[in-house]
Amino acid sequence: MADRIGVMHQGRLVQWGSAYDLYHRPASRFVADFIGQGVFLPGQVLSEREVAVELGTLRGVDLAQCDGASCLALGRGAAVDVLFRPDDIVHDDESPVRAEVVRRAFRGAEFLYTLKLDSGRQVLCLVPSHHNHALGERIGIRLAVDHVIAFARA
Repeated sequence: MADRIGVMHQGRLVQWGSAYDLYHRPASRFVADFIGQGVFLPGQVLSEREVAVELGTLRGVDLAQCDGASCLALGRGAAVDVLFRPDDIVHDDESPVRAEVVRRAFRGAEFLYTLKLDSGRQVLCLVPSHHNHALGERIGIRLAVDHVIAFARA
């Protein structure tokens, strides 16, 4: 066990840091894909601190590393892919935003739901296990993103 972890790709060290930083602040799309679960949704850079995605506008102090640079360096209107981890999407019965449960994995204290958005794209959502929703059910969701990680769309 270690306090710091190195991630290598094609024989090169691409990121060195704590498990928390590798998960929440991946330095590259490779690290984001390699460490933990997550999905990418297309977005558009609005400003240095704002990125629009189909679920709304993300605003944050920690906005986005776009392949190691500020997203604004790509220019307003630039196309990006925004990383969403399962804990970035929160079940909220009061939310007007709805998504369909297409998969669920019971994990004891929680379910990991795969949800289909109206666009057909999918996101992951951790939900306490006392919310036992059926496949095909539409549930309310909202964003709870502390920091935005985005990468220039290839």
